[in-house]
Amino acid sequence: MPEIFLYFIWQYQYFTNNNLITTDGESVQVLHTGFRNHEAGPDFTNARLLINEVEWVGTVEMHTRTSDWLVHRHQHDRAYDNVILHVVWQDDRLANGRRVDRANGTPLPTLELQPLIDSTLLDRYQVLSDSVDAIPCAGQFRSVAPLRITSMLDKAMLQRLERKAEGVRQLVEQAGGDWEETAYRLLAMNMGFKINADPMAQLSRAVPLKAILKHRDVLVQVEAMLYGTAGLLDTDESDDYIKTLQREYRFLASKYSLTDKQVAAHTWKWGRLRPANFPTLRLAQLARLVTYHASLFSLFAGTRDSETLLNALQITPSNYWQSHYRFGKQTDKSVSALGLNSAENIVINTVVPLLAAYAHHRGQPAYIDRAIELLEQLPAEKNRLTDTWDTLGLGVRTAFDSQAAIELYNEFCSVKKCLSCQIGAALLKNR
Repeated sequence: MPEIFLYFIWQYQYFTNNNLITTDGESVQVLHTGFRNHEAGPDFTNARLLINEVEWVGTVEMHTRTSDWLVHRHQHDRAYDNVILHVVWQDDRLANGRRVDRANGTPLPTLELQPLIDSTLLDRYQVLSDSVDAIPCAGQFRSVAPLRITSMLDKAMLQRLERKAEGVRQLVEQAGGDWEETAYRLLAMNMGFKINADPMAQLSRAVPLKAILKHRDVLVQVEAMLYGTAGLLDTDESDDYIKTLQREYRFLASKYSLTDKQVAAHTWKWGRLRPANFPTLRLAQLARLVTYHASLFSLFAGTRDSETLLNALQITPSNYWQSHYRFGKQTDKSVSALGLNSAENIVINTVVPLLAAYAHHRGQPAYIDRAIELLEQLPAEKNRLTDTWDTLGLGVRTAFDSQAAIELYNEFCSVKKCLSCQIGAALLKNR
């Protein structure tokens, strides 16, 4: 029996808790279960119990068997001196033949849970834990009350925002507290999407926004800094545009000491990418965005509706890149600006996390509300995972829904944290 199941049972008191008796015959009444401790030490803190009519306040430790106390050597650890109750699934003292005491030698009251639990609860837990489905409750999902599902999606969404905001806060720290620089780095990284996110992030660290903004009025110079530092100008192709970039980069690399920061050309991924996703075109779009908008941060933090943001992101790159996907390879097709789906992806993965992090920084929850409003305005992402949720009857209509569903799967379903999921808990309780 995994201890996490015991935590769940204890926290929600899913056992017959009238007339509780310890293994030594003492009466126990639970006044407060305590708070789950996720750090080192006993499993629950600040519990309040009546043991033989005497009120005790302290910690509660849980194990599968009584002897686990000795296996874990808690009898020698003073951190467990405040344990007022040892809760076990199975009491094996008779088989083990050893007493369980605290470090100070006082006997430890022990409560055995196994005889107190409804077997159907255990059966339902086994169904979830033994499931081979990608979503363990897939076969029962439609039986869960919609309100319970909505509540869990809200929880998952807030958790996702918190996690992404933490990533942005680390970027802010790396950028010396400069939110403008952070917006630029975050945008650059996400314009690499999954395939080229790492080299784009490396490039944005190598070419600071302040250097770019000094040349904001000359787009080709900004392109030269980005392509040269990206290591993409060492090409066998040659035309007037490439020669201009190479000439400008030689000057700017010396001026801003960029040569030693150059990204290795082999780090860029081209295979299995559609031409619209080639890093050369993404860099052209990035150069245009950072030179066209006076302040990316103001654009992201100050725009309330998604349509304005999407229009601002879908600007046309420089003339050369309207007919090229790569250097020296002219195409008959007109190369368009950033596509709508890509722009939506950037709002979801750049603007929304930035707003969430800024909300914490300023202590203004209104920015969180704005982030959620943007997600509710955007359509849901379409991928294998959202399709799976759709087949289970989960209405994935907006980006809020899809982001919450992705978080629910990644952080709960795929790691089988059903006991921490409100949907899983509802199924266990058969409600």
